[in-house]
This record gives sequence, C-alpha cells and structure tokens, in this order.
Amino acid sequence: MSAAHPIIAITGSSGAGTTSVSRTFDQIFRREGVKAAFVEGDAFHRYDRAEMRSRMAEETARGNHHFSHFGPETNLFGELEELFRSYAESGRGRARKYLHDEAEAAPFGQKPGTFTAWEDLPRDTDVLFYEGLHGAVVTESVNVARHVDLLIGVVPVMNLEWIQKLHRDKAARGYSTEAVTDTILRRMPDYVHYIIPQFARTHINFQRVPVVDTSNPFIARFVPTPDESMLVIRFADPRGIDFPYLLSMLQNSFMSRANTIVAPGGKMDLAMQLVFTPMIWRLMDARRRAGAARELEKA
Repeated sequence: MSAAHPIIAITGSSGAGTTSVSRTFDQIFRREGVKAAFVEGDAFHRYDRAEMRSRMAEETARGNHHFSHFGPETNLFGELEELFRSYAESGRGRARKYLHDEAEAAPFGQKPGTFTAWEDLPRDTDVLFYEGLHGAVVTESVNVARHVDLLIGVVPVMNLEWIQKLHRDKAARGYSTEAVTDTILRRMPDYVHYIIPQFARTHINFQRVPVVDTSNPFIARFVPTPDESMLVIRFADPRGIDFPYLLSMLQNSFMSRANTIVAPGGKMDLAMQLVFTPMIWRLMDARRRAGAARELEKA
C-alpha cells in the first residue's frame, strides 16, 4: 500500500459485472480530475487464445479436465504482484493489453486473442486502477492483495453469475450453452481455490441478489434486471462509513448487519458513486500530503 501511489483493484469472476463497476470509476475519475493508469487482468494471462486452446487440449488428453484461466498455471501472478509493488513504490511499472476482438486488435495490426508488447505505464498518474480476476489473489509464493489500497469485490450470487456469463458468451462470442457449461465445470476447482477466497480480503463487496427465480441458470431466458434484484454492500471495516447518509440517499435501503447495507438493485450506480467518491477523495488527499512531505524533505 502507498499513500503517494495508490492502487484500486476491482476483482470478480468472469461474468460477474466488473466492467460495469469500472465504468463507474471512469466517470468518477473524469469528474474529479484523477489521472488513472488502467490495467486489465486479462493482460496477465500466461497464454494467448491460440496457445490456451492448445494447452487445454494437451491437458485434457492427459486427463486434466480442470485446466482453466482461473489458476496459477495459466496466469502471471508474479508479474502482477511486481507491477503493483513497483507502482506503489515509484508510480511506475510495465503492463500490456489483451486484444479481445477485431475492434481492439485493428489499431495494433494484430489478431484478436493476442497480447501487445509490454510497455511502461503512463507517467505522472494519480492512481493505478486494475480490473480483472485476481486483484486480491494470494498463493504460497505471491500476495497481490497486500499492495492494494482499495479492494472491491463484485460478487453476484452464483446462479446470477452463471446466467450473466451464459448470456454474454452466447451473444458476444457465439458459444453454445453446452460449451459455456463445460467452461464453468472446468473452472470450478480454481474458482473455489483462487477466486472465492479473494472476497474475504476485499474492503467492500457488491453483491447483486435477484428476487426472481434463478433456480436453473442454464435455461434462463433473460438476465434478471437491476430492478429485479437487491444489492448487498458489505464493508470489511465499517469505521468512518456514514451509514445514515447512505441510507437517506438510497431510497428503500436498510442495514441487515452492522457493516452491511441492502438497497434496491436499480440503485447500484448511485450507490457506487456515493460510496467510492469519498474514498477517492481520501486517497487523493493522502497522495497530496505525501507529495508535500517529500518536497519538505528535499528542501
């Protein structure tokens, strides 16, 4: 963690909705004049799309049916921790991009599913912003979570997460229900060991809970809308959180525990704006004070 060079990480599984949370942060950064270095977790996969397919076929032939994007064998956890450590110390680091589709790949003259070259992060940024699978991952040899100043988990209840993934992968990637189901099953051991434990380390969790029947996610025709959901916001440390203010601003919300607010799902964007904006103010204030202290030391 670093007052001078803070790091914010959004972590969640595939299909959890981390991209929507990232858009909210982008709005806050632009409104507050915060210059962020954006890093996507997909950039720290070990293999590009073609290599991953080849490795997966090899592992399946060996009888390993749980080789997935979620585990340490297929990700550069060490490089991710090194980026966070370097940024926290100096505001610098190296990253790359994973090119998901033709639109992203065209400016680089590359094929979709490949990585760009490693490059230095932009200079003079105020904060490093990470969005991906492993912002709070910890293994025997790596501890990414310890470097992050604000850790946020995006954790829809599991059936909703699967519904969102099924609809996204079928609509955007042309996968069949059977193919997506196979992916979910293959990832399950790594999901249990490397994704779920992160949400005990996060500072805040946002969990969307549908209030419609999602008992069989594999036949759901529609993704439950925000208005068909409730939003559970859990704060690891409730000290300093102005709960009366949040309850007054989020109509029909209530507290289910001393550290947990429940609000209508349609209020998710407003809730994130209300919760995160003061936190970003505090991070930027601490950054300015750290900068002023460094200048005094030089004088």
